[in-house]
Formats: sequence, structure tokens, C-alpha cells
Amino acid sequence: MNNKCPWCGSDKAQINLWLKDEFLTKEDFHICECLNCGLLYTMPRPNRDKIGEYYKSEEYYSHQENKKGFIPKIYEKVKRNNLKHKYSLATNGLSVGKILDIGCGVGDFLHTAETHGWQCVGVEPSKDAKSIARQRTKAEIIESEQLESLPAASFDVITMWHVLEHVDNLRWQVEQLQRLIKPNGRIIIALPNYKSYDGQYYKELWAAYDVPRHLNHFNKIVIAKIFNTKGLKLIKTDKLKWDAYYISFMSEQYKLHKLPLIRGAYRGWISNCKARRSGEWSSMVYIFEKK
Repeated sequence: MNNKCPWCGSDKAQINLWLKDEFLTKEDFHICECLNCGLLYTMPRPNRDKIGEYYKSEEYYSHQENKKGFIPKIYEKVKRNNLKHKYSLATNGLSVGKILDIGCGVGDFLHTAETHGWQCVGVEPSKDAKSIARQRTKAEIIESEQLESLPAASFDVITMWHVLEHVDNLRWQVEQLQRLIKPNGRIIIALPNYKSYDGQYYKELWAAYDVPRHLNHFNKIVIAKIFNTKGLKLIKTDKLKWDAYYISFMSEQYKLHKLPLIRGAYRGWISNCKARRSGEWSSMVYIFEKK
């Protein structure tokens, strides 16, 4: 088994947390902290040909359409509000150009960008999600491996909305971001933040650890350091404030508490209140520019 850090390759690490796949399999995992670069990463890491099995659930909302019930309805309403916010973060102050959305899912963000005149390309590994995205948008939807065939400096904006934490080959992915973005182009990375109040409160039951689907776990210092080594400068941070409520709700379910929706709403509210002072939001958005 390869226990080396997926970013710097160091084998010097300490176990930060023992936890289970609470969402699906109940299998045991642990999170290691690299003593060289500070990245947290999931161990053991599933083989690439097996990782898809950990996404096979009717409750995995990311790629679901037209689901019935109270929670999916809330999820869809919040998603629409989030899309407006995401589009603003990605494109504010920019002229219309070309966007690459890595991990585009069913094409929600691509569709939003297209309606505003942007030329779009998406990357999506899920066959089902890819099929929906192709029906919904005019964007070209490709595989991750095809990024290498795209011309250098060909995108004005690259987005990864809660995707980098899933990436197995982290170094390769960051190198592709650096290669594909235009000079002074904008890279938007949204990630869970385990330094947030809800991350610290729920600990091993924090739903945003989501092992083993989440292979990499970041904080503000580590993500800035990683991207800076590739000439990508952190110019701004923002947040997806509604994520704190959803993650807290899921975490309450893992704790087997009664009234998880109400308890989750309360903890999510506390997390956002504390984040207004600390800057440690449950879901952080990092905006980078190519130096």
C-alpha cells in the first residue's frame, strides 16, 4: 500500500483521525496528515477501478434529478441560489470568454454560464451525469484524461466546485489547471474546510470528510501553498454558506440524533455566525490567478 502524500510524496505522516464511511459502506478509514506539506489525505485509498462503487447510492444527491421528498426539494432550491452565487464569483468583472468546469455533474453550472454567453467545456467521469449534461447544454463534455490534449492557456475561467477533494492524482490535476488557464485567468476552487466550526464540532462524524469519496482534505494555508508552487496566486476567498446547513444535517444523521434537520439547521447557523468572525466557513471558495 502506498502511504505517501499525494501532493509532495513524503512518507512522513501522522494519523489525524480514525473514521468510517458513514454514508454507505461503514468501512474503516483514517486520515493522515503529511508532516511535510500539511495536506490531510484519506487512507487506505481505493483503487481507481473500485472507487466508483462508493458512489452507488440512491441518496447521493450530487447527480440526481427530479427526486421527490422534502429534503431533495430543499436541496434543489438551495442549489439554484448557489448557482447564481457561483456564477457571480467565477465571472464578476470579466468579459465573456471560455470556461472549463471540471466535475461538471449534470451541467447545472455550464447551463448557467451558457445562458450568459460563455463558451463552455465540461469534464465529468459519471456516464449518467454526462448524458444529462449533454442534453442540457451545448458544451463539449470530455474525460479527465482528455485535458492533456487541450491547448495550453485556452481558458479564461476554470472551475472545480467541490471536486478537488475527490481527485486521485492531485499533482497532475493542479499542473493541468496551471497549464490550461490563460495568463491573468481565474481559477475557482470550492472545498470543504475541516477548520470550520462544524468540522471541529462533529469531528470523525463530520459529513464533509466523506471518506473514501473525499481523498484530499484542505485548509486555507495548505491550498494556498500548493497552488503557489505552480505559479497560481490566491487573490480572494469566499464561501458557500448554505453548505454548512446541509453538512450539519448529514452529520446529525450520522450521530443518529432525533430531529436531524432542526439540529443541523441550528449547528449550521452557529457555524456561519462563527465564520463571520474567523473566516473559517464550512465550504470555502478559493479564487486563484496565474502569476
